[in-house]
Amino acid sequence: MSRRTQAQKRVPPPDPIYDSQLIQRFINRMMQRGKRSTAQRLFYDALSIIEEKTKQEPLEVFNKAVKNVTPLVEVKARRVGGSTYQVPVEVKTSRGVALATQWIISNSRKRGGRSFAERLSAELIDASNSTGASVKKKDDTHKMAEANKAFAHYRY
Repeated sequence: MSRRTQAQKRVPPPDPIYDSQLIQRFINRMMQRGKRSTAQRLFYDALSIIEEKTKQEPLEVFNKAVKNVTPLVEVKARRVGGSTYQVPVEVKTSRGVALATQWIISNSRKRGGRSFAERLSAELIDASNSTGASVKKKDDTHKMAEANKAFAHYRY
């Protein structure tokens, strides 16, 4: 990374169906081995399953799920005088959304059985209802930051 200037943030083009950058970022994160069309198909299948199950607008459920999973604080390891402290640090919105998408995808991959579209839709529905593994991960992160509040003066 250059020391002179900050690298330009590259913004992905919005997705073709819902015209949303968040969805495009989510699909890019889901994608494995460069197979974008497969990732898109799985994501849109998951949204249609959400619509069948909840009878709500799937885009609203998705946005609410990401919002519920997005962390506000996290801990970073900071080495001070030979010992390492877990220092609580506020999370920028872009990093928070990136963490939320990461957690949702990884937890839906860990879920048991069925197709990935069904597992993803179940995880998104759980996250929009503030339950499930992704929301638990966010709560654990917040608890960790709360527990290490004493080391906040080491913030950098």
